[in-house]
Order: sequence, then structure tokens, then C-alpha cells
Amino acid sequence: MENLIEGLQREMNRVREIIKDYEKICPDAGKMAIWMMKNDIERAEKSIASGYTIEMMICYRLLKEYEE
Repeated sequence: MENLIEGLQREMNRVREIIKDYEKICPDAGKMAIWMMKNDIERAEKSIASGYTIEMMICYRLLKEYEE
């Protein structure tokens, strides 16, 4: 069973892969989506660094919503 930080890191990596796909397939049309994903990853990184559990849970939910 993974803990919150492990799950959050897994989701961050999954979304990074989605970003790569967006950059290949629709670099211009996907700019807003790419920005949103990168912003949510950065927010997740900050939540881990600060140890703020509630923010980590929010970030996990936000990242989980992105689909390929």
C-alpha cells in the first residue's frame, strides 16, 4: 500500500507523461492544458516540500483528474 506522498509522486510522473504527449501532438492548441498541468505539478511539489497534508490531498485529486 502506498502512502500519500508516493501516490502524489506517481500522479506527478503520470501527468508529466501526458504533458509530453500534448507537446508532441498539439503543441499550440494544448498550451493552456500544458500550463495547467505544469502548474498543478509545481503546486504538488510545493505541498510535499512544506509537508502540508491537506494541500497534498488536493493536489492528488487535481492530478488524478487529468486523462490521456
